[in-house]
Amino acid sequence: MRRGFATFTLDNGKCPKWLFERMVKLGREIIQVLISEYGPDEFIRRIADPVWFQSLGTVLAFDWNASGLTTTLTAALKEAIKFQERELGIYICGGKGKTSLKTPDQIKAWSNKLCLPDSYGKKLVYNSKMSAKVDSSLIQDGFNLYHHTFFFSKNGAWSVVQQGMNQKKRAARRYHWSSDNIKELIQEPHTGIITDPLKKTPTLDMTSSISDKNRNISIEMISSGYKTIMKDVQLLRKYSSNLSKTISMKVNEDQLTLLELENTEFHYHPVILEDFSKSKYLEKILWLVCDQKPYSYEKFLATKGVGPKTIRALSLVSEVIYGAKASYKDPARYSFAHGGKDGTPYFVDRASYDKNIEILKKAVQKTRLSPIDKKKALNNLKN
Repeated sequence: MRRGFATFTLDNGKCPKWLFERMVKLGREIIQVLISEYGPDEFIRRIADPVWFQSLGTVLAFDWNASGLTTTLTAALKEAIKFQERELGIYICGGKGKTSLKTPDQIKAWSNKLCLPDSYGKKLVYNSKMSAKVDSSLIQDGFNLYHHTFFFSKNGAWSVVQQGMNQKKRAARRYHWSSDNIKELIQEPHTGIITDPLKKTPTLDMTSSISDKNRNISIEMISSGYKTIMKDVQLLRKYSSNLSKTISMKVNEDQLTLLELENTEFHYHPVILEDFSKSKYLEKILWLVCDQKPYSYEKFLATKGVGPKTIRALSLVSEVIYGAKASYKDPARYSFAHGGKDGTPYFVDRASYDKNIEILKKAVQKTRLSPIDKKKALNNLKN
């Protein structure tokens, strides 16, 4: 599975009607050419490439660095293929705000219309829901999801484009998923990540390989039963006020052993100042998961009611009491677009850059648009 992130300024207002209509018209032409040239599966895969997605939005004349590109582009693409889904072999579900909540129902509706096996439709719905859960609960970067779009082909390829916002920073961040080479929903290296330069962000990344042991300890605690896990939680509550100075490593009978660590290791942990003492809901969820005993961390995450706070609590208990570190590094680590010529944060990938441009350039040239419209689109791509 390939995933990527992009961060933008948070903009207000709506896309002008004339611009949206133009995006739909041009988008329809480009989609038809791309699918004719490369097939529906390749189109779905390219949607999962944040750089290619951004380039497509720019070709359709939307602001390259605005959060509205994500919501407007996906809406325009969805409108562009309307009534042509079967012919093209691609399907787009969900959208912004309340529309995002309709994604499962829209996937089910298409599954019924296409007479897909029941298990296939359920798997698509599961992947849609889990992608949202992972990016809201396992990657806690301060961006709250408000947009979710699920793309899939008649052949089984699927991608997710979803976006979150951070009101304080007036910024939005986009998350891309692809079924291509998928291994696990909860653990994949983040490639193709693009973002504007960010200040250090308090981030808990439970998808990182660094968090492997932390996830495993969390499941072991759940398997040990509710009473056992609550003893650990109570210990966490007791010593939470001193976490920045001393870290509880292990409890042997009645003796507490403390491990001295650098304060910087926990400086960015999002739960240092969080008070779990009044969280009756947390206790209720922990009782529920201990009763169900999920056999894997993915099953644990998929449990109804498990959210960011439950993940944070078990993560901190696993680290503080059992010494299983979690990753606090923000996975959005690349600069916006294709990198920098000075190598910060990485050198420009010229091959990918040129390939993206050439594919879209050829698509525009093969459309049935007027010469004027083609010239405008190519100028947008050039700029």
